[in-house]
Parts: sequence; C-alpha cells; structure tokens
Amino acid sequence: MSQIGTQTRNGDAFHSSDRDGFLHRAFLRGSGRSEQSVRARPVIGIANSWSELNPCNAGLRQLAEAVKRGITRAGGLALEFPTISLSEPFVRPTTLYLRNLMAMDVEEMITASPLDGVVLLGGCDKTVPAQLMGAASAGKPAIALAAGPRATGRWNGEPQTIDDLWPLADKRRNGEIDDVRWARLEGCLIPGVGTCNVLGTAVTMALLAETLGMALPGTSLLPATSAARAAAAEATGRRAVELARSGRAPDQFITPEALENAFRVLCAVGGSTNAVIHLEAIAGRLGHRLGLDAMTEWSRTTPVLADVRPSGPHLLEDLQDAGALPAVLDRLGHLVHTDALAGTGEPWSAVLERHREQDGRTESPALRPAAEPVFESGALALLRGTLAPDGAVFKRSGAEPGLWRHRGRAVVFDGPADLHARIDDPDLDVDADSVLVLRGVGPLGGPGMPEVGQLPIPRKLLDKGVTDMVRISDARMSGTATGAVVLHVAPESAAGGPLGLVADGDVIVLDAMTGRLDLEVEAAELARRTPAAVPAAPERGYAALYHRHITQSPEGCDFDFLVAARSAREGEQS
Repeated sequence: MSQIGTQTRNGDAFHSSDRDGFLHRAFLRGSGRSEQSVRARPVIGIANSWSELNPCNAGLRQLAEAVKRGITRAGGLALEFPTISLSEPFVRPTTLYLRNLMAMDVEEMITASPLDGVVLLGGCDKTVPAQLMGAASAGKPAIALAAGPRATGRWNGEPQTIDDLWPLADKRRNGEIDDVRWARLEGCLIPGVGTCNVLGTAVTMALLAETLGMALPGTSLLPATSAARAAAAEATGRRAVELARSGRAPDQFITPEALENAFRVLCAVGGSTNAVIHLEAIAGRLGHRLGLDAMTEWSRTTPVLADVRPSGPHLLEDLQDAGALPAVLDRLGHLVHTDALAGTGEPWSAVLERHREQDGRTESPALRPAAEPVFESGALALLRGTLAPDGAVFKRSGAEPGLWRHRGRAVVFDGPADLHARIDDPDLDVDADSVLVLRGVGPLGGPGMPEVGQLPIPRKLLDKGVTDMVRISDARMSGTATGAVVLHVAPESAAGGPLGLVADGDVIVLDAMTGRLDLEVEAAELARRTPAAVPAAPERGYAALYHRHITQSPEGCDFDFLVAARSAREGEQS
C-alpha cells in the first residue's frame, strides 16, 4: 500500500491527486460509491455504538442513516464506523471499567482516520461520556446525538418506567409478587429500544452533552423511535458539515463556563450521581477541573426545578412538553453563562431568546418556576469528613429529608458476595437506624465501581415496613435508583481510605446539609486496625493497564496518562 502522506488524518486523503488519494477513492468506489461522491468534502465520520449486546442503542442503525442524509445534503461525505459499545445491564463487572477503553477506541479511530469531523452516536450510560472524552482528546470537530429515551410502558394499568423495578424487586424478595406477575413484568418493563425512560445516567448525560454545546439544542429528550429524533439526526449531520468547515473543535465548546452550566443543569434536574464522575473526566481531557469546592457551591446555589422520575412523580415526556433543556436553562436565569456556546455554534443567549419567542407551552408541574422550586438548592450534596477525606456524593433529591441528617451504627459488608450472603439473615444485627456500609467496590477494588451502592434493605426490616435507610459505599448506583445512599467515598477502601477501617458498631454521622461524613472513632483506635488489602495487580491485558493507571472518583476515574495538562486558568481549591 502507499506510504505517501501517512500522516494525513483529514479528508485531504480522499481529495488529493497523488497515488494516496487515488487509492483512498478507489477503495471507496469498490463499495459502490460514485466518482463524484468519493470526492465530496468535508469527510464526516459517524462513530456508531450500535450493538446487539447493547439493546438501549439498538435504534442507532436507523439514526445513522438519517445522519448520513444530512451530511450528504450538506455536501459532505459520510463514513460510518463502529466502536465498542457498553451496556450497563450486560457488562461485568461494570461499564465504568470499560469506559476508558471505549474512549480510547473513539479517540484513536477519529485521530487515525482521514476525517474532517465526526458525529458521535451514543446512548446507554457510559457510551456518551466515553465518546465525549475521546472526541475531546482527538481534537477534531465533533457533535453528538444520543439514542433517546424509550417509550413509557404500562403494568397493571399504570405507567411503567425503569425505576419502578427497584421497589418491585423488594416486593418480590418479600413474597408480595408471585411468579406469574413477575414473568408478566419481565415482558413489559422494557417496551422498546432506547435508553432508560427516566432521568438516569443515559438521559442525564445526553442533557449535559447538549448543555456543553456538543449536541443540538432541544434534542436530548426526543423519544428514541420518534420522527422528531430522526429529523434531529438529519440536522445533526448537516451541523457536522458546518462544524468541519469552520474547524471548531470540542475545546471551543467544553469550556470552564460550559462545565459549570452542565453541573448546574445536573443539579436543577436532579440527574444521576454518575454524571459527577463523567463531567470531571470530560473536563480533564481538556485540562480543566471542576473540583469539590466549586461543585459544592454550585449545588448550594442551584434550585431543583425538575420534578421527574426517579426523584419526582412526573415522566420524561412531561419535561419534554415543558420545554426540555432550553426551558431549564432559561429558568436558571443569571446562574447560566449564556455566552457559552450551544450546539448551533451560537451563544446560549441567542438560543434562549428564540426559545422565549417560540414557547407557547403552559406551566407544567414537571418543571417548576425558579420562584417555586422542588428544593431551593442542593439536589446533590458533596460530602467531606473523616470517613471521606477526598469526598463523597449524596443525592438529596432522591432521599427523604428526614435522612439528610443521620447518626447510626455501622453494619459492614466486604464486597457484594458478603452482602448477598448476609443481608437477609434474620440474625443480622441491624435496625432502621443502622448505617449499611459496603466497601471494596471502588474504582480499584470493584474494579470499576459497579452500581451496587444502593444496598438492599434487609429482609427483616422490609417486613417491618422500612423502605429506606442510610447506606454508604465506595461504589456507584444506577441513575435510575433513589434512596439515602452515600456514594463514591474517596479514597476508596482498596486505596487505603478510612472506609476500609470501619467496624461493625462504629458510629457514622451524615450531615447532607453541611456536607459532612464522619466516622466517630478515635485516631488511635483506627491506627490499631488492619487496613483493607489492595487487590493483586493483574499480569496482562487491559486489566493490568487499568489497575496501574486508574484514578479515583474525584479525578473522574480516568487513566492518569489520558488526562491533559491542567489549564492555567483553572484554580482548583479542593
């Protein structure tokens, strides 16, 4: 093969008159393309995470065709390529373990291929952040389109969304749902393709990508199989051509101001706690940092406006009808940096002005006015203390206010196997005021922080009507879940964090109003205890790479060698 222009990584490779250009065009014409089409510019790649191992992304094949139409009609050449795909319910130990691998796949394919720009087709939880991370590092013009939420199902005559599974699973454990009803639920829980139909991680990350200017305004909540999403896909293809011609790369959109906007949107909608990790990882690819201090202040000053499942009673389609992301940003008012760029390339101020002029919607309980919020502030509480020196996360909007402040005795479990072996033991020394602790499931110990942080309520307490209690771990939990759950405790136990020293009966104090998480044990006593063992280093492959280079949750759980040098304008305080 030709060695001419081996470093040509843009669409010039298809347009040049030399032997290299000839070969590029000849191979494409072998796939049935015309002489004219192979010379079209710009060349836009479509990074597609469609996979039969990822049902949430199953609609991306059809969306890719719509994207191609948009690219072609705008004068570009569309070239679709696959990347690995990560499905939260299928991948073990967890998709976060493989998120960085997917990000590397996306980055290297964009960088090494003769492309002028790229459209990122993602969906299920980690696919969107992985694509944004990879595209940010690759530095070519990029725009994203998520798979979109699946339709709302029905069960027993009532709307059925994925978050309904958790209380129903407890009823199944408690004997309240028999085999016949359980089998019927299996057939209707997931009524079609698309991502989880609540404000879980997938939809949250789609909203944040839109906020960052990495997706077209108003596209995040469009239903997966709707004509509106197909039209948005075509528009995304056209926009990708415009971006490539302008040369605007992700670093012009993902700025410190845009990252603040994204975190405030996360708080305003009561989105997934997983987004805290992903935002930090995306920021790190461009040399930025959010940091615990800044996030604490942003959460404190951001009202919770969306009252949508899983934190509230309303459906995603209600939030879409209320105006979706533009309406959220508009209601946040002065808290938003409106000079940050939207996906159209305009400042958000221009997009929001059009939104006000065109908005004929009536008030919806799914999206409150800023003067009448669900909570005045703090959907997310960022915690610090003797149990979490480097931080932890607590989703206040998903917990009963009576558990925001709590003091109780620890009941400790070392890993998921220990948890499942003992959680329903009738002799377990636990009551409703106890604090359930699960450790050994952080970035290193999991590995990959599996979504096991929402520990089940012990059977003996379920029988007494207990539906929530304080739970603490160095793991994550599904964005579809709720409860008084403290997550992402850092440092994790496997990295020498204090969580590894907790013993049954130790008193733990949570104060999600002041941001404290403390272990009331004297330092001298802790010094006498044996710390948690560090997992043995794998000998080969991705597992060895992961073990050597994974960072802790406050750094976004990225690989240390993929994080960009810190921007001089960043002033991390934590």
